[in-house]
Amino acid sequence: MTKKAVAIRHLMFEDLGIIGPLLADRGYHVRYLDAGIDTIDTDTLADADLVVVLGGPIGANDSDRYPFLTAELEAITVRVQARRPTLGICLGAQLIARALGASVEATGRTEIGYAPLTLTAQAQNSPLRHLQDIPVLHWHGDQFAIPAGAVKLAATPDFPNQAFAAGPNILALQFHLETHHRDIERWLIGHAEALAAADIHPEPLRRSAANLGPALIDAAVQVFADWLDALTEIDRWHTLPVRESARVRIRGRR
Repeated sequence: MTKKAVAIRHLMFEDLGIIGPLLADRGYHVRYLDAGIDTIDTDTLADADLVVVLGGPIGANDSDRYPFLTAELEAITVRVQARRPTLGICLGAQLIARALGASVEATGRTEIGYAPLTLTAQAQNSPLRHLQDIPVLHWHGDQFAIPAGAVKLAATPDFPNQAFAAGPNILALQFHLETHHRDIERWLIGHAEALAAADIHPEPLRRSAANLGPALIDAAVQVFADWLDALTEIDRWHTLPVRESARVRIRGRR
């Protein structure tokens, strides 16, 4: 039986990447919803067997500037509080954190480039164990807190909260495992202003992608494959109370 996967995309070149073929191999039909263009609400996510919330250059608190975030966050809240299979990457991870009651804040600094993670003890028994000593692609400036009841999985020196799991069905990653190193030029072009603002020349990123990308792809495929294979429709974890009507008050950044 074909399963349904919905990918919420905030920027055209920040797509499913290597996750796409893994979903196809497991019998998923993927539908992209483009934020700000397509309707994203509780109804559009309700019948999806899996939702992947992808990254983007806006902030999880930016609903005053991007009003579509209000309905998107409400839809994600209903889904994750019911412990329906959901994966969040970068902005997507921040939205999941907010949906589970944790804060997301601007740090005033950026983390862009390839660098390894420090995995927690809990991560050693999770799909992230494949990332031990593997530099991953970072591209963020905001940071989420770890939601109550969730398990912290990874850190870096400047961003101590890099990943968390809330049961077997909810995984939030601040970093990018989905991006193939052969696609890095799309990022260097699309995020040229962010690189210039951070005074980062693109050439070292190109070299890092070429040198470190193949090993990262191998590890990332194992991470996502393990997580997808462990998904369950049966809630084995305590379900958090759902906010009344799943309404979330979204505040703009300070």
